[in-house]
Amino acid sequence: MAKRAILTFAVVLAGFGLCFAADPSMGTWKLNEAKSKLNPDAAKITTVVYSAAGDSVRVTVDAVEKDGKPAHNEWTGKYDGKDYPVTGDPTSDMRSYKKIDDHTLELTVKNKGKVTVTGSIVVASDGKSRTVSTTATDASGKKVSSTAVYDKQ
Repeated sequence: MAKRAILTFAVVLAGFGLCFAADPSMGTWKLNEAKSKLNPDAAKITTVVYSAAGDSVRVTVDAVEKDGKPAHNEWTGKYDGKDYPVTGDPTSDMRSYKKIDDHTLELTVKNKGKVTVTGSIVVASDGKSRTVSTTATDASGKKVSSTAVYDKQ
């Protein structure tokens, strides 16, 4: 009986590993400023790390605010389009990711129930870079766009 439980656990664990290994978003991504077109009024997201968190994904973001101060936030959830809480970001409290295809995620950021940022994350077919295209609403209500390119580390 114990051997069967251990074998079952090993198979389940291997299945989770294969699921996340097939996710091209997993890993550490560093901003390539030379290839990016960033909104100068927004924080510059310098590093993003995707890691397994049980059957969910944890996204850890490190950034530099417009005033030069460091910023850090985290999100743990699934690519199911549902809202999951964000910690550490004063400009958002919920975020959702939706898997469009094997290399594309749709992103929605909310603050107090209001959508503040939408966008897409596309991992290149070779898995070495990704492009994050977003549209946000600034403090004056104007739509601003940004394109950030990241290299896999």
